[in-house]
Amino acid sequence: MTSQPTETSHSRVEATYKAREVEGLLDLYFYRPIGLRLAEFFAQRKMTPAVVTLLGGICGVVAGHLYYYLDLRINIVGMVLHVCANALDNADGQLARLTQKETRKGRVIDSVADHLVFASIYVHLTLRCFFEDPSPAIWLLALVAAISHALQGAAADYYRSTYLYFVANGGRIRIDSSSEVRLDYRKCNWHQGAWDKLLLALYLNFTRQQEVLAPHLKKLRETVSELFQGQLPAWLQARYRNLAGPMLKWWGLLMTNTRMLVLFALLIIGQPVYFFWFELVPLNLLFVYLIFREERMAESVQEVAQQWRDLA
Repeated sequence: MTSQPTETSHSRVEATYKAREVEGLLDLYFYRPIGLRLAEFFAQRKMTPAVVTLLGGICGVVAGHLYYYLDLRINIVGMVLHVCANALDNADGQLARLTQKETRKGRVIDSVADHLVFASIYVHLTLRCFFEDPSPAIWLLALVAAISHALQGAAADYYRSTYLYFVANGGRIRIDSSSEVRLDYRKCNWHQGAWDKLLLALYLNFTRQQEVLAPHLKKLRETVSELFQGQLPAWLQARYRNLAGPMLKWWGLLMTNTRMLVLFALLIIGQPVYFFWFELVPLNLLFVYLIFREERMAESVQEVAQQWRDLA
């Protein structure tokens, strides 16, 4: 008798997923249920996803500052704020899907907020490590780790979005190319829309990074878009799911939750400097492996699509 409300609640949460396949375990069982309640709360108060993104960004930036201090109690307050930031980061997307207000501008603002949060974390961890052991090498270590983080995040977002395009949303999701964003950027005027122009500049750089990291996947997406005009056949969806699906859980390790849990553990034991090494060694090794696997997969699907075109 009590299963129906539970099932209804679960289906409400699932309706705000991007797709279950691309959600991590922590997202499915912690952040998404909390995010739905927050999204409903914000929707009742007519708050926009951008405002929720701003709130999450503020929590995350403050959390990064609190990681600077050597007092574990202050660090724990930072961890709580970090979790709140991540919950709000989930809630803004869920609110956008709940209210059908998903936009490119919203995605760009969300990405900017994420980068500001981790910039705060990297800067304050670097300052903490430097004042503990004033070696200039820590600045280089932190910089290379931050660049690695940015590239890993861009690639993970690109491959997950592509999976949604090919499989989870039946080709209905729109994916911007750098050429499309460049055209919009050139049309936008600094005098009349400086904020929009700045966001497009950041988004253009982001899409360029993604396409440079995955040239074969870019080519595959262009070919498929040209051949099928967004109406992807079932055989192509099934083939992509079978090849790309097993790698999603590994891409998930390059997302926020993994870094956050490792950072928390290192703060508790008082060794945050190893967070930079965690980025540089295991995450970069996984990153290179996944890029290699995904590019080979994209080449194989590209060949099949070309064969289909030749036979059609």
